[in-house]
Amino acid sequence: QEVLDNALNGKETSNYELLFITKSNEFRYLLVNATTRRDESGTVVGVVGVAQDVTEAVQHDREVEAMANELRQLVDTANAPIFGIDVHGNVNEWNNKTVEITGFSKEEALNKPLVATFIVP
Repeated sequence: QEVLDNALNGKETSNYELLFITKSNEFRYLLVNATTRRDESGTVVGVVGVAQDVTEAVQHDREVEAMANELRQLVDTANAPIFGIDVHGNVNEWNNKTVEITGFSKEEALNKPLVATFIVP
């Protein structure tokens, strides 16, 4: 409603995702641009919506997100210590088993240099 109200007040909206329901009760995600419609004198007479069906892309993004969450849970709950570093050698992964073994929380370990902070020379 806000998008339509804004367009009726002259404020156009670009790339706003709306969830539509079809006659057969399916959901479709549309990426909408709402433009103010004016008559010859410039008076607002309505709104024109131009949309693109992005249902498949939205569903794909949700599937990827679900898979990433599953992988995150797998790493966090693995029965082996899992830790990772970025290209600068700083910790960017520190699972629950690593916390248990080292005593350092994930928050304490993240962004610290792995070798200088946690490895005995």
